[in-house]
Amino acid sequence: MLAAEIARARLQAVYSYGGRTRAPAAQPLPTRIGGFGGAVGLADYIRREGITQVIDATHPFAAEMSRNAVVACAETGTPLIALERTPWTKAQGDNWIEVADVAAAVAALPENPTRVFLGIGRQHIAPFGDKPQHAYTLRFVDPPEGALPFAADVIVSRGPFTVDGELEMMRSRSIAWVVARNSGGGGARAKVDAARKLGLPVVMIARPQLPERARAESIAEVMAWLHHRACLGA
Repeated sequence: MLAAEIARARLQAVYSYGGRTRAPAAQPLPTRIGGFGGAVGLADYIRREGITQVIDATHPFAAEMSRNAVVACAETGTPLIALERTPWTKAQGDNWIEVADVAAAVAALPENPTRVFLGIGRQHIAPFGDKPQHAYTLRFVDPPEGALPFAADVIVSRGPFTVDGELEMMRSRSIAWVVARNSGGGGARAKVDAARKLGLPVVMIARPQLPERARAESIAEVMAWLHHRACLGA
């Protein structure tokens, strides 16, 4: 885990959460919770706190925060690197319908009623209300606040999940379709592997396009970048 490696290296750092999860996992670093107020607010924070390097370790679909980081770091002249999980690729037996965004994922679902597992997080479910004929299963880290945009079976659970657990969940609910975002990494892959084992179609949403920036796919690469910047005095 990146925060643990930074703490072990005795580097001064602040871990920032967006604040969408009510009880985020504890970190071995000083932590702040909440937004910055866009790129301008993030730039102000960088200047005020004397931040010398920024690591964008957000979710691959947190596009707004990533874009704000690029703008704020360019404005303040602050080195930036993104820690990005390696995207998933098709394995033998996968039945993926690859789409560009959530709207295309809605369109890809069949017209006849079926049972759908939406493994995409609560921020992106509203458009699926355009196909209310389906029986949806949702899974959130926290219980939903207020009414959902459509009737659904809601599971409240925090990952990582196992293939066996995902198989049991899909079988017990007679899931026939899965909608997923190509988040990459191992923590959320189990639902894709379970869908393959069951022969289910997966509507796979591609990652958003982001501005060019330095990037790494491993914690070791990020730590090497930090130590290199430290040697340069940046």
